Amino acid sequence: MSSVLRPAVSGQDPLIAPSQNGNSQGAGVGRIPGQYRRISSHLAIAPPVSVVIPAMNEAENLPYVFKTLPDWIHEVILVDGNSTDDTVQVARDLWPGIKVVKQRGKGKGDALISGFAAATGEIIVMVDADGSADGNEIVSYVSALVSGADFAKGSRFANGGGTDDMTPVRKLGNRVLCAVVNAKFGARYTDLCYGYNAFWRHCLDKIDLDCTGFEVETLMNIRVVKAGLRVQEIPSHEYVRIHGMSNLSAVRDGLRVLRVILKERGKRHGRGAVS
Repeated sequence: MSSVLRPAVSGQDPLIAPSQNGNSQGAGVGRIPGQYRRISSHLAIAPPVSVVIPAMNEAENLPYVFKTLPDWIHEVILVDGNSTDDTVQVARDLWPGIKVVKQRGKGKGDALISGFAAATGEIIVMVDADGSADGNEIVSYVSALVSGADFAKGSRFANGGGTDDMTPVRKLGNRVLCAVVNAKFGARYTDLCYGYNAFWRHCLDKIDLDCTGFEVETLMNIRVVKAGLRVQEIPSHEYVRIHGMSNLSAVRDGLRVLRVILKERGKRHGRGAVS
């Protein structure tokens, strides 16, 4: 894993390699392509970052999603769930060079698994296509990873997070299911059913995703703990879906999440750390 966290010195381009005496290299020496990617005036990283966006009929929402994505991202992967609108064309217009993956199966879990397989970055970020996530938060996720975490888990209920899109029933269900996972698997999560996460690609070999629906997020959260991976929660704010209706069903998908928890309880083999 080539994680590099490097503070940017004021007045110095973090993409310019420093000389041995500590100063920027002089005339005649250019940039070292791909060595560092500027994230902010104080942070530059080496690992390429892939953003995976599962989408089905989200053409109206994509402009809001893409306008907040940082320009230092290595690649954006749109997993199209057989959209009948202009989702794919809109994505290509908004982000030239975007990688489009056609989903063969159905469900969010299936879409994410397809997107993860197509990603080439060392860091993978999951972002929903409904406009509820702020791409500007990606810097916090990446910072946590290059600082030592294996899995950066978004939380709407950590200090500094929030949500505009959860009904009281969904909040209660999420709280109860989160408490069950914490009790059964030794986690310390404040949020369970949230799809804004980031991780090093090596984590995929240890969590072996094998579900197709919205419960994929819960499965990931459980398996990273069971695999002994270091998890850091990232405060995140969830906004209301801008256009269209969500396919999420509080009762149906809540039951699917519960079945995942019960199934995974019998496979427990390790414990990770959540900070």
